[in-house]
Amino acid sequence: MSLPAVLLAAGSSPSPTPSETTTPAVPSLEDAHESATQAAGWVEQNWSTWLAIGLQVLLIVVIAAVLRVAVRRAITKLIDRMNRTAQAVDGTALGGLLVNVERRRQRSQAIGSVLRSVASFLIVGTGALMILSAFDINLAPLLASAGVAGVAIGFGARNLVTDFLSGVFMILEDQYGVGDSIDAGVASGEVIEVGLRVTKLRGDNGEIWYVRNGEVKRIGNLSQGWSTAGVDVTVRSSEDLDKVRHTIGEVAERMSKEEPWNELLWGPIEVLGLDSVLLDSMVVRVAAKTMPGKSLTVERELRWRIKLAFDAADIPIVGRAPLMVEEQAAADPTAGMAAPSAYSNSTSPQSQAATPLAPPSVTK
Repeated sequence: MSLPAVLLAAGSSPSPTPSETTTPAVPSLEDAHESATQAAGWVEQNWSTWLAIGLQVLLIVVIAAVLRVAVRRAITKLIDRMNRTAQAVDGTALGGLLVNVERRRQRSQAIGSVLRSVASFLIVGTGALMILSAFDINLAPLLASAGVAGVAIGFGARNLVTDFLSGVFMILEDQYGVGDSIDAGVASGEVIEVGLRVTKLRGDNGEIWYVRNGEVKRIGNLSQGWSTAGVDVTVRSSEDLDKVRHTIGEVAERMSKEEPWNELLWGPIEVLGLDSVLLDSMVVRVAAKTMPGKSLTVERELRWRIKLAFDAADIPIVGRAPLMVEEQAAADPTAGMAAPSAYSNSTSPQSQAATPLAPPSVTK
């Protein structure tokens, strides 16, 4: 094919122009009217369902809110009534024996906090599940996932859960409270704060112990009921027991009539008898019931008074070690001398064996 023919064929093909672009179709009035009619029909068919669901959700929210407020207010009133009862008997004889206001206050606050939290969790959780069920949401997968998550959290934070549950039962059972002197095994001292997870103790030297409630396997409460003040008096085995009993009885009678010991003593100071008898000494046991936590104070005062009374009655107090003999034998003058040595005698075999050999003589 010749070049003019190719150019003619190329020039004859139509080329696109900007004027040939397509324009979007504009919906007509009839199409808009049809779409609006369909939407109105769909709303008319479902508006009753939406209204029912909305009213159901609103009713659930209102009931849950009102019930939560009512339950929390009832719990708060119950805790306040417990605190008012404790404050009413405070300062009286009964209050001094049975009630510790700070202990009751912290215990009631802890119980109230636990009850309010549990009540809020149950009410809000139940309301949320009811709202989800109102929207026709399948709750089975959600509950299964929550169960699996709860098991995983339980295994991962089992120490935290153990501490929390132990603290709740300790508070509910009133095992100890603020102001009690306890022996928790891992630490001992005076309770200064009781929590759901940790208990704070003030030790004898002023240190503060933070004890996890889950680690406490046993509790020895020294402040509940009454305490026992016990004093052991060691005298010589040759001492007159009637004189010893009479002297201690006079001390007990005077101490029981003086303040503040007459309030701290809840029973008479009694001589229980001989606790042990040795060859050179014997132990007389003295005991008395005291106010909880005051046994050490009574014991110190009782020892002080018994020592003064025994000194006035010429009754010596001895220790458990054997008594020193007043008349000792004369000291042996040779006790500090060393034994004679075999090497001091030049004719002894040991001395001759140890003598160095003489050097051989040299002859010319």
